Amino acid sequence: MNKFKFLKESLKSIKTSGTIFPSSRFLTTKLLKGIDFNKPNLIVEFGPGNGKITKEILKQLHPDSKLIVFEINDNFYNELLKINDNRLVVINQSANSILEVIKTHGFEAVDYIVSSLPLTNIPKTITDTILENAYKSLKPNGYFFQYQYSLTYYSALKEMFKGRITLSFEPLNIPPAFIYSCQKD
Repeated sequence: MNKFKFLKESLKSIKTSGTIFPSSRFLTTKLLKGIDFNKPNLIVEFGPGNGKITKEILKQLHPDSKLIVFEINDNFYNELLKINDNRLVVINQSANSILEVIKTHGFEAVDYIVSSLPLTNIPKTITDTILENAYKSLKPNGYFFQYQYSLTYYSALKEMFKGRITLSFEPLNIPPAFIYSCQKD
């Protein structure tokens, strides 16, 4: 999907896309740096949009790993279906269905979750369910990576992950972004 199509689609669905610009390569690199791609993993991505981060995960993904992505925007979903990789599963459902979806695909738990969801734009009850189910789906010591343009969810994630959270900042993104790296105990 070219930048013009991305912009057009993002403007049409700004509440769920959360931005009108795709993630920069700097943000993508910083977001994924905590993933051990040298061993088989189950990685889940929330809100992949045009698939920029998805494609970078697939470039590095171990041959025996699986990547399950959740995208509710139909146009972005259809773009993601064009990615030809048997390690990729594209789901056209809300991220709050993660527990059922991973079980349907033969998994009990997730190693890493990478989220681009605009948490502050989503109704709080839905965001709470997504975050609770994400936490429940993680293996012990599994990671949840989330980027946001504000610190609005820092306290909630710090409480959920019992303080096992680090915060970084990527200024070379439009807009600049905070990256939450949260580890389950």
